[in-house]
Amino acid sequence: MRAGRDLNLYAAYAQCFPASDSVLLTTPCGERHSYGDAERYSAQVANYLTVELGLRPGDRVSVQVEKSPRLLWLFLGVLRAGLVFHPLNPAYTDTELDFFLHDAQPSLLVCDSAREAKLAALCADAAIGHVATLDADGGGSLWPAVARCPDRFATARTQADELAALVYSSGTTGRPKGIMLSHGNLESNARVLARHWGFTAADTLLHCLPVFHVHGLFVALGCVFMSGARLRWLPRFDAAVVRRELAHATVMMGVPTYYTRLLEDPQFGAQDCRQLRLFISGSAPLPPETFAAFRARTGHTILERYGMTETGMNTSNPLHGERRAGTVGPPLPGVEVRVCGAGGAPLPAGEIGDLQVRGPNVFCGYWRLPEQTAADFTADGFFNTGDKGVIDADGYVSIAGRSRDVVISGGLNVYPREIELLIDALPGVLESAVIGLPDADYGERVAAVVVPDGTRELSGEAVRAAVRERAAGFKVPRQVFFLDALPRNAMGKVQKAVLRGRFGER
Repeated sequence: MRAGRDLNLYAAYAQCFPASDSVLLTTPCGERHSYGDAERYSAQVANYLTVELGLRPGDRVSVQVEKSPRLLWLFLGVLRAGLVFHPLNPAYTDTELDFFLHDAQPSLLVCDSAREAKLAALCADAAIGHVATLDADGGGSLWPAVARCPDRFATARTQADELAALVYSSGTTGRPKGIMLSHGNLESNARVLARHWGFTAADTLLHCLPVFHVHGLFVALGCVFMSGARLRWLPRFDAAVVRRELAHATVMMGVPTYYTRLLEDPQFGAQDCRQLRLFISGSAPLPPETFAAFRARTGHTILERYGMTETGMNTSNPLHGERRAGTVGPPLPGVEVRVCGAGGAPLPAGEIGDLQVRGPNVFCGYWRLPEQTAADFTADGFFNTGDKGVIDADGYVSIAGRSRDVVISGGLNVYPREIELLIDALPGVLESAVIGLPDADYGERVAAVVVPDGTRELSGEAVRAAVRERAAGFKVPRQVFFLDALPRNAMGKVQKAVLRGRFGER
């Protein structure tokens, strides 16, 4: 990415749009929208944000709503206006939102109508100037206001290094970090992926991913917009619905859990996949047994790739060529990947070390955390991913583990320290350790190991209920174990590998 270069992500997308009457999006219930609709609706959104509300380039727009076509037009309108899109998981609780909204300091929050009254005090405390509502069925205050605005808008001129999105990802300290993604970061990655995975205007992507996450928001949509393809738009993943909808698609992207769920249906097989040319998996490691079972059942070899919120996609198994189980393929064009030892020196092929990446896809830095940003980059500009990896003699990358201890359950990141802090604050708890255990469905399940302080009785359900009050459902431990003490090494560090070994067998 070259600083000073004019680039707006929406403008880059629009250059690849086909004729305005070409179909962009269809839903199972018959809703249908064209590329021309995307142009008109996003223009109305941009006019509403800039003219009606007076938002200025760089202002954040925080969005916590359910997936719908109108959410897509909102996203595109924010880009057109030169504003910063800040997606939030609808499952986040008020406690979690309190941090995000105070840290991001948005000028506008778009939320579900059912939460507006409850969030009023929080928004006032965070000094958020505007609140609008958007419901899954299209209702709420936002769209009537948008619909009154002109449907022509001159897309804002932005620089390649200006922010397009702010996406939060917690760290091991428990404090979420805002990841600053520029127009150039997202444009470069989308263009490479659309080409690398062979997207054309003849494709239809089955989109059942959430759009508060990089996978569904930037990877999936970027490939469609950069090729003029179509979207088959589902509000969420449902195995039975997805099985039926495969007849309308040529490409599906999903997390490993999606594929294990499809395989649970004994009737699912090659006959369901006749129209498909490509299945792609990411956001969590794809178990080799799932890779093999899917190929045996359907005749399709899932393409696995590797990325993260900070970088978009870094590596990918090939579209044409060998897709190797247990690997995430070679680096993508324009992306450099290396494995380094403890001293920072690159390691030869076949040795496990710290995985580092460099390229135009790598984020600008952490929001208002310059010291953390500096610590995560090397002197020569490589980003330390926090993952352990190995590169074989053919250039294929394999992920050996995660040094940052994140648990990936169903494709969603759960950061142990955040949950440990909630559990440790409970009466009767001395300390806790949160770990990920193997799970055939979710890839990993969240588990907590708790040490009572002896002052009161504790139950696993009580611990789970307490966490559920303060954190999104996907973060709640599926299992709670009790020990008299946590295992530690000579330096006093909790040995989570010992805990995983002990409780993983259960």
